[in-house]
Amino acid sequence: MTTRLPILDGYKQVITGLVSMKLSRFVNNISFSPSQNDQVRSFIFLLLLTLLLVSCSDSFTTTSTIGPLDSPTVHSQPNTTPSIMATGNFHEYPLPQSNSGLMRPAIDHAGHIWFGEMGHNFLTVFDPHTQKFEQITPPFGHSGIMGVVVANDDTVWFAEQYANYIGHYFPNTGQFQTYPLTTLSATDPSNSSKIITLPSAPNDLALDKHGNIWFTEINADALGRLDRQSGHIRQYPLSANKRGQLNPYGIAVDPKGMVWFTESSTNRVGRLDPTTGQIRYITMQGVTKPLMEITCGANGIIWITSFSSGLLLSLNPNNGNFTSYYAPSTSGIYGIAITPSGQVWVTIAAENVIARLDVAANRFIFYTIPTSGSLPLGVVAGANNTLWFTEAGSNKIGMLWPS
Repeated sequence: MTTRLPILDGYKQVITGLVSMKLSRFVNNISFSPSQNDQVRSFIFLLLLTLLLVSCSDSFTTTSTIGPLDSPTVHSQPNTTPSIMATGNFHEYPLPQSNSGLMRPAIDHAGHIWFGEMGHNFLTVFDPHTQKFEQITPPFGHSGIMGVVVANDDTVWFAEQYANYIGHYFPNTGQFQTYPLTTLSATDPSNSSKIITLPSAPNDLALDKHGNIWFTEINADALGRLDRQSGHIRQYPLSANKRGQLNPYGIAVDPKGMVWFTESSTNRVGRLDPTTGQIRYITMQGVTKPLMEITCGANGIIWITSFSSGLLLSLNPNNGNFTSYYAPSTSGIYGIAITPSGQVWVTIAAENVIARLDVAANRFIFYTIPTSGSLPLGVVAGANNTLWFTEAGSNKIGMLWPS
Protein backbone atom coordinates (compact mmCIF):
# COMPACT_ATOMS: atom_id res chain seq x y z
CA MET A 1 0.00 0.00 0.00
CA THR A 2 1.28 3.46 -0.91
CA THR A 3 0.15 6.86 0.33
CA ARG A 4 1.39 10.29 -0.65
CA LEU A 5 0.47 12.08 2.52
CA PRO A 6 2.13 12.71 5.87
CA ILE A 7 1.26 10.84 9.04
CA LEU A 8 -0.16 13.55 11.27
CA ASP A 9 0.44 12.25 14.79
CA GLY A 10 2.26 15.44 15.75
CA TYR A 11 -0.65 17.60 14.73
CA LYS A 12 -3.16 15.26 16.33
CA GLN A 13 -1.33 15.50 19.64
CA VAL A 14 -1.63 19.27 19.53
CA ILE A 15 -5.35 19.45 18.80
CA THR A 16 -6.69 16.43 20.71
CA GLY A 17 -10.07 17.23 22.23
CA LEU A 18 -10.47 20.57 20.41
CA VAL A 19 -13.33 21.21 17.97
CA SER A 20 -13.97 24.04 15.51
CA MET A 21 -17.35 23.90 13.73
CA LYS A 22 -16.41 26.84 11.50
CA LEU A 23 -13.38 25.08 10.06
CA SER A 24 -15.22 21.79 9.88
CA ARG A 25 -17.83 23.34 7.60
CA PHE A 26 -15.10 24.99 5.52
CA VAL A 27 -13.18 21.77 4.99
CA ASN A 28 -16.27 19.70 4.25
CA ASN A 29 -16.95 21.98 1.29
CA ILE A 30 -13.51 21.42 -0.25
CA SER A 31 -13.43 19.23 -3.38
CA PHE A 32 -10.56 16.92 -4.26
CA SER A 33 -9.56 15.04 -7.36
CA PRO A 34 -10.29 11.30 -7.51
CA SER A 35 -6.61 10.49 -6.99
CA GLN A 36 -6.71 12.01 -3.51
CA ASN A 37 -8.25 10.46 -0.43
CA ASP A 38 -9.70 11.43 2.92
CA GLN A 39 -6.25 12.07 4.32
CA VAL A 40 -6.01 15.25 2.23
CA ARG A 41 -9.18 16.57 3.82
CA SER A 42 -7.85 15.55 7.23
CA PHE A 43 -4.51 17.27 6.62
CA ILE A 44 -5.98 20.64 5.62
CA PHE A 45 -8.49 20.46 8.45
CA LEU A 46 -5.78 19.80 11.00
CA LEU A 47 -3.49 22.45 9.58
CA LEU A 48 -6.18 25.13 9.67
CA LEU A 49 -7.58 24.03 12.99
CA THR A 50 -4.25 24.59 14.66
CA LEU A 51 -4.61 28.25 13.77
CA LEU A 52 -7.73 28.54 15.89
CA LEU A 53 -6.73 26.53 18.95
CA VAL A 54 -8.33 27.53 22.20
CA SER A 55 -5.68 27.42 24.88
CA CYS A 56 -6.38 27.20 28.58
CA SER A 57 -2.80 27.98 29.53
CA ASP A 58 -1.72 31.26 31.10
CA SER A 59 0.54 33.70 29.30
CA PHE A 60 4.21 33.72 30.19
CA THR A 61 7.55 35.31 29.42
CA THR A 62 10.59 33.09 28.85
CA THR A 63 14.32 33.51 28.68
CA SER A 64 16.88 31.00 27.52
CA THR A 65 20.55 30.69 26.69
CA ILE A 66 21.74 28.70 23.70
CA GLY A 67 23.48 25.60 24.95
CA PRO A 68 23.63 21.84 24.48
CA LEU A 69 20.73 19.80 23.20
CA ASP A 70 17.53 20.48 25.16
CA SER A 71 19.08 23.16 27.36
CA PRO A 72 16.62 24.29 30.07
CA THR A 73 15.05 27.74 30.20
CA VAL A 74 13.50 29.97 32.82
CA HIS A 75 10.04 31.46 32.62
CA SER A 76 8.42 34.29 34.59
CA GLN A 77 4.96 35.57 35.40
CA PRO A 78 2.13 35.94 32.86
CA ASN A 79 2.16 39.01 30.65
CA THR A 80 -0.53 39.84 28.06
CA THR A 81 0.30 42.39 25.40
CA PRO A 82 -2.39 45.07 24.89
CA SER A 83 -3.84 45.94 21.48
CA ILE A 84 -5.59 48.76 19.65
CA MET A 85 -7.75 48.77 16.54
CA ALA A 86 -6.70 50.72 13.44
CA THR A 87 -8.01 51.31 9.94
CA GLY A 88 -6.21 50.82 6.67
CA ASN A 89 -6.88 50.50 2.97
CA PHE A 90 -7.75 46.95 1.98
CA HIS A 91 -8.11 45.46 -1.48
CA GLU A 92 -9.24 41.86 -1.96
CA TYR A 93 -9.02 39.87 -5.18
CA PRO A 94 -11.13 36.68 -5.56
CA LEU A 95 -9.61 33.70 -7.33
CA PRO A 96 -11.31 32.21 -10.41
CA GLN A 97 -12.44 29.07 -8.56
CA SER A 98 -13.58 28.28 -5.05
CA ASN A 99 -11.92 25.82 -2.68
CA SER A 100 -8.46 27.04 -3.61
CA GLY A 101 -6.64 25.95 -0.45
CA LEU A 102 -4.36 29.00 -0.41
CA MET A 103 -1.07 28.71 1.40
CA ARG A 104 1.99 30.92 1.95
CA PRO A 105 2.61 33.81 -0.46
CA ALA A 106 5.91 35.09 -1.83
CA ILE A 107 6.63 38.22 -3.87
CA ASP A 108 9.03 38.86 -6.76
CA HIS A 109 10.83 42.05 -7.75
CA ALA A 110 8.01 43.09 -10.08
CA GLY A 111 5.49 42.82 -7.24
CA HIS A 112 3.84 39.61 -8.47
CA ILE A 113 2.39 37.44 -5.70
CA TRP A 114 3.18 33.69 -5.90
CA PHE A 115 1.46 30.96 -3.88
CA GLY A 116 0.28 27.36 -3.99
CA GLU A 117 -3.34 26.26 -4.36
CA MET A 118 -3.71 22.97 -2.53
CA GLY A 119 -7.31 22.60 -3.65
CA HIS A 120 -6.53 22.70 -7.38
CA ASN A 121 -2.93 21.57 -7.89
CA PHE A 122 -1.75 24.99 -9.03
CA LEU A 123 1.29 27.17 -8.61
CA THR A 124 -0.41 30.54 -9.02
CA VAL A 125 0.80 34.08 -9.62
CA PHE A 126 -1.22 37.28 -9.21
CA ASP A 127 -0.28 40.46 -11.06
CA PRO A 128 -1.49 43.49 -9.05
CA HIS A 129 -1.14 45.74 -12.11
CA THR A 130 -3.50 43.76 -14.34
CA GLN A 131 -5.36 42.18 -11.39
CA LYS A 132 -5.20 38.83 -13.17
CA PHE A 133 -4.27 35.37 -11.94
CA GLU A 134 -2.20 32.81 -13.83
CA GLN A 135 -2.65 29.26 -12.59
CA ILE A 136 0.16 26.90 -13.56
CA THR A 137 0.02 23.12 -13.16
CA PRO A 138 3.30 21.71 -11.77
CA PRO A 139 4.67 18.44 -13.16
CA PHE A 140 3.58 15.32 -11.25
CA GLY A 141 1.81 17.58 -8.72
CA HIS A 142 -0.57 16.25 -6.09
CA SER A 143 -2.08 19.50 -4.76
CA GLY A 144 0.65 19.73 -2.15
CA ILE A 145 2.45 23.04 -2.72
CA MET A 146 3.24 24.45 0.70
CA GLY A 147 6.31 26.71 0.99
CA VAL A 148 7.11 29.11 -1.86
CA VAL A 149 10.14 31.42 -2.12
CA VAL A 150 11.34 33.73 -4.90
CA ALA A 151 15.07 33.77 -5.63
CA ASN A 152 17.11 36.86 -6.50
CA ASP A 153 16.72 36.04 -10.20
CA ASP A 154 12.90 35.93 -9.78
CA THR A 155 12.71 32.19 -10.37
CA VAL A 156 10.34 30.43 -8.00
CA TRP A 157 11.16 27.56 -5.66
CA PHE A 158 8.42 25.52 -3.97
CA ALA A 159 7.89 22.45 -1.80
CA GLU A 160 5.44 19.88 -3.20
CA GLN A 161 4.65 18.03 0.01
CA TYR A 162 2.50 15.20 -1.37
CA ALA A 163 4.41 14.63 -4.62
CA ASN A 164 7.57 14.71 -2.50
CA TYR A 165 9.85 17.04 -4.38
CA ILE A 166 11.39 20.50 -4.39
CA GLY A 167 10.31 22.36 -7.50
CA HIS A 168 11.94 25.19 -9.45
CA TYR A 169 9.89 27.27 -11.87
CA PHE A 170 11.33 29.62 -14.51
CA PRO A 171 8.69 32.27 -15.34
CA ASN A 172 10.55 33.56 -18.40
CA THR A 173 10.45 30.17 -20.13
CA GLY A 174 7.52 28.46 -18.36
CA GLN A 175 9.75 25.47 -17.55
CA PHE A 176 9.93 23.43 -14.36
CA GLN A 177 12.77 21.48 -12.80
CA THR A 178 12.04 19.03 -10.00
CA TYR A 179 14.27 17.48 -7.35
CA PRO A 180 12.72 14.28 -5.93
CA LEU A 181 13.14 13.42 -2.25
CA THR A 182 13.48 10.03 -0.61
CA THR A 183 10.48 8.11 0.65
CA LEU A 184 10.04 6.40 4.01
CA SER A 185 8.50 3.16 5.21
CA ALA A 186 6.28 3.13 8.26
CA THR A 187 3.62 1.06 9.96
CA ASP A 188 0.12 1.91 8.80
CA PRO A 189 -1.50 3.73 11.78
CA SER A 190 -4.84 2.11 10.89
CA ASN A 191 -3.41 -1.40 10.47
CA SER A 192 -0.25 -2.36 12.35
CA SER A 193 0.29 -5.39 10.12
CA LYS A 194 0.79 -3.26 7.02
CA ILE A 195 3.72 -1.13 5.89
CA ILE A 196 3.03 2.05 3.99
CA THR A 197 5.31 4.29 1.93
CA LEU A 198 5.45 7.93 2.95
CA PRO A 199 6.95 11.03 1.38
CA SER A 200 9.56 13.01 3.25
CA ALA A 201 6.90 15.75 3.11
CA PRO A 202 8.84 18.98 2.44
CA ASN A 203 7.06 21.90 4.04
CA ASP A 204 8.76 25.28 4.39
CA LEU A 205 11.63 26.79 2.38
CA ALA A 206 14.37 29.37 2.90
CA LEU A 207 17.25 30.61 0.74
CA ASP A 208 20.76 31.29 2.00
CA LYS A 209 23.16 33.90 0.59
CA HIS A 210 24.65 31.34 -1.79
CA GLY A 211 21.26 30.59 -3.32
CA ASN A 212 21.00 27.15 -1.70
CA ILE A 213 17.51 26.02 -0.72
CA TRP A 214 16.89 24.88 2.85
CA PHE A 215 13.70 23.07 3.75
CA THR A 216 11.96 21.14 6.49
CA GLU A 217 10.81 17.53 6.02
CA ILE A 218 7.87 16.75 8.27
CA ASN A 219 7.88 12.97 7.94
CA ALA A 220 11.63 12.45 7.76
CA ASP A 221 12.26 14.50 10.93
CA ALA A 222 15.03 16.22 9.02
CA LEU A 223 16.21 19.40 7.41
CA GLY A 224 17.29 19.35 3.80
CA ARG A 225 19.64 21.48 1.73
CA LEU A 226 19.52 21.59 -2.05
CA ASP A 227 22.72 22.86 -3.64
CA ARG A 228 21.49 25.03 -6.48
CA GLN A 229 24.64 24.58 -8.56
CA SER A 230 24.95 20.80 -8.39
CA GLY A 231 21.37 19.81 -7.60
CA HIS A 232 22.67 17.64 -4.76
CA ILE A 233 20.40 17.25 -1.74
CA ARG A 234 21.80 16.67 1.73
CA GLN A 235 19.71 15.66 4.73
CA TYR A 236 20.35 16.70 8.32
CA PRO A 237 18.48 14.24 10.60
CA LEU A 238 16.97 15.71 13.75
CA SER A 239 16.45 12.37 15.48
CA ALA A 240 18.00 8.92 15.40
CA ASN A 241 14.58 7.49 14.53
CA LYS A 242 13.20 9.03 11.32
CA ARG A 243 9.71 8.60 12.73
CA GLY A 244 10.52 10.47 15.91
CA GLN A 245 7.46 12.67 15.27
CA LEU A 246 9.26 15.98 15.70
CA ASN A 247 7.50 17.38 12.62
CA PRO A 248 9.99 20.12 11.67
CA TYR A 249 7.85 22.91 10.28
CA GLY A 250 9.17 26.46 9.73
CA ILE A 251 12.68 27.41 8.59
CA ALA A 252 14.70 30.61 8.21
CA VAL A 253 18.31 31.63 7.56
CA ASP A 254 19.80 34.50 9.58
CA PRO A 255 22.32 37.10 8.27
CA LYS A 256 25.22 34.98 9.59
CA GLY A 257 24.06 31.95 7.59
CA MET A 258 22.72 29.98 10.58
CA VAL A 259 19.61 27.93 9.83
CA TRP A 260 16.77 28.19 12.36
CA PHE A 261 13.74 25.93 12.49
CA THR A 262 10.67 25.01 14.53
CA GLU A 263 9.13 21.63 15.34
CA SER A 264 5.34 21.60 15.40
CA SER A 265 5.27 18.77 17.95
CA THR A 266 7.59 20.46 20.46
CA ASN A 267 8.16 23.76 22.23
CA ARG A 268 11.75 24.27 21.14
CA VAL A 269 13.67 26.19 18.50
CA GLY A 270 16.56 24.59 16.66
CA ARG A 271 19.68 26.09 15.08
CA LEU A 272 21.84 24.34 12.50
CA ASP A 273 25.37 25.51 11.75
CA PRO A 274 25.87 24.65 8.04
CA THR A 275 29.66 24.76 8.43
CA THR A 276 29.85 22.09 11.12
CA GLY A 277 26.47 20.40 10.76
CA GLN A 278 25.91 20.86 14.50
CA ILE A 279 22.32 21.23 15.66
CA ARG A 280 21.52 22.89 18.97
CA TYR A 281 18.19 23.64 20.64
CA ILE A 282 16.59 26.21 22.87
CA THR A 283 13.76 24.63 24.84
CA MET A 284 11.05 26.47 26.74
CA GLN A 285 11.00 24.19 29.73
CA GLY A 286 7.64 23.75 31.43
CA VAL A 287 5.75 25.31 28.54
CA THR A 288 3.87 23.25 25.95
CA LYS A 289 3.29 25.70 23.12
CA PRO A 290 4.10 24.07 19.76
CA LEU A 291 5.84 26.51 17.41
CA MET A 292 5.10 27.12 13.75
CA GLU A 293 6.36 29.81 11.35
CA ILE A 294 9.79 31.37 11.84
CA THR A 295 11.56 34.29 10.18
CA CYS A 296 14.53 36.58 10.70
CA GLY A 297 14.85 40.35 10.45
CA ALA A 298 17.79 42.25 8.99
CA ASN A 299 19.02 42.87 12.54
CA GLY A 300 19.30 39.12 13.16
CA ILE A 301 16.39 38.86 15.60
CA ILE A 302 14.43 35.62 15.16
CA TRP A 303 10.61 35.77 15.24
CA ILE A 304 8.38 32.72 15.80
CA THR A 305 4.63 32.14 15.83
CA SER A 306 2.80 29.55 17.93
CA PHE A 307 -0.14 27.24 17.39
CA SER A 308 -2.05 28.63 20.35
CA SER A 309 -2.82 31.41 22.81
CA GLY A 310 -1.94 34.24 20.44
CA LEU A 311 1.76 33.78 21.20
CA LEU A 312 4.47 35.57 19.23
CA LEU A 313 8.10 35.09 20.24
CA SER A 314 11.27 37.02 19.50
CA LEU A 315 14.67 35.45 20.06
CA ASN A 316 17.96 37.28 20.31
CA PRO A 317 20.55 34.85 18.92
CA ASN A 318 23.40 36.76 20.55
CA ASN A 319 22.32 35.93 24.09
CA GLY A 320 19.59 33.31 23.55
CA ASN A 321 16.90 35.41 25.27
CA PHE A 322 13.25 35.05 24.32
CA THR A 323 10.66 37.78 24.60
CA SER A 324 7.01 36.70 24.55
CA TYR A 325 4.13 38.77 23.20
CA TYR A 326 0.58 37.56 23.66
CA ALA A 327 -2.06 39.02 21.38
CA PRO A 328 -5.42 39.37 23.18
CA SER A 329 -6.75 36.29 21.44
CA THR A 330 -6.99 32.64 22.36
CA SER A 331 -6.32 31.57 18.79
CA GLY A 332 -3.04 30.78 17.15
CA ILE A 333 -0.86 33.14 15.14
CA TYR A 334 0.29 31.65 11.84
CA GLY A 335 1.88 33.84 9.17
CA ILE A 336 4.63 36.36 9.91
CA ALA A 337 6.51 38.92 7.83
CA ILE A 338 9.23 41.45 8.62
CA THR A 339 9.27 44.60 6.49
CA PRO A 340 12.50 46.25 5.28
CA SER A 341 12.03 48.87 8.02
CA GLY A 342 11.80 46.14 10.66
CA GLN A 343 8.05 46.14 11.29
CA VAL A 344 6.62 42.81 12.46
CA TRP A 345 3.31 41.69 10.93
CA VAL A 346 1.30 38.53 11.65
CA THR A 347 -1.99 36.89 10.70
CA ILE A 348 -4.49 35.93 13.40
CA ALA A 349 -7.05 33.70 11.70
CA ALA A 350 -9.77 33.51 14.35
CA GLU A 351 -9.78 37.28 14.84
CA ASN A 352 -9.87 37.88 11.06
CA VAL A 353 -7.08 40.43 11.34
CA ILE A 354 -3.69 41.38 10.06
CA ALA A 355 -1.76 42.67 13.06
CA ARG A 356 1.41 44.66 13.59
CA LEU A 357 3.47 44.36 16.73
CA ASP A 358 4.63 47.79 17.90
CA VAL A 359 7.68 46.67 19.84
CA ALA A 360 8.50 50.11 21.25
CA ALA A 361 4.98 50.65 22.59
CA ASN A 362 4.58 46.97 23.54
CA ARG A 363 1.22 46.58 21.83
CA PHE A 364 -0.47 44.94 18.85
CA ILE A 365 -2.25 47.03 16.22
CA PHE A 366 -5.18 45.13 14.67
CA TYR A 367 -6.49 45.71 11.12
CA THR A 368 -9.77 43.90 10.52
CA ILE A 369 -10.13 42.31 7.08
CA PRO A 370 -13.34 43.44 5.31
CA THR A 371 -14.41 39.89 4.40
CA SER A 372 -15.60 38.11 7.54
CA GLY A 373 -14.29 34.62 8.13
CA SER A 374 -11.48 35.12 5.62
CA LEU A 375 -9.04 32.94 7.60
CA PRO A 376 -5.82 34.83 6.78
CA LEU A 377 -2.84 32.47 6.61
CA GLY A 378 0.39 33.61 4.97
CA VAL A 379 1.59 37.21 4.74
CA VAL A 380 4.42 38.90 2.86
CA ALA A 381 5.68 42.49 2.76
CA GLY A 382 5.37 44.31 -0.56
CA ALA A 383 6.46 47.65 -1.95
CA ASN A 384 5.26 51.02 -0.58
CA ASN A 385 4.54 49.60 2.89
CA THR A 386 1.90 47.18 1.62
CA LEU A 387 1.15 43.74 3.08
CA TRP A 388 -0.13 40.89 0.90
CA PHE A 389 -1.87 37.89 2.44
CA THR A 390 -3.82 34.77 1.55
CA GLU A 391 -7.43 34.28 2.64
CA ALA A 392 -7.98 30.54 2.97
CA GLY A 393 -11.60 30.91 4.03
CA SER A 394 -12.73 33.24 1.25
CA ASN A 395 -10.48 32.21 -1.67
CA LYS A 396 -8.96 35.66 -2.07
CA ILE A 397 -5.64 37.43 -2.18
CA GLY A 398 -5.69 40.45 0.12
CA MET A 399 -3.64 43.63 0.25
CA LEU A 400 -3.40 46.02 3.19
CA TRP A 401 -1.99 49.52 3.03
CA PRO A 402 -1.93 50.65 6.66
CA SER A 403 -3.00 54.20 7.40
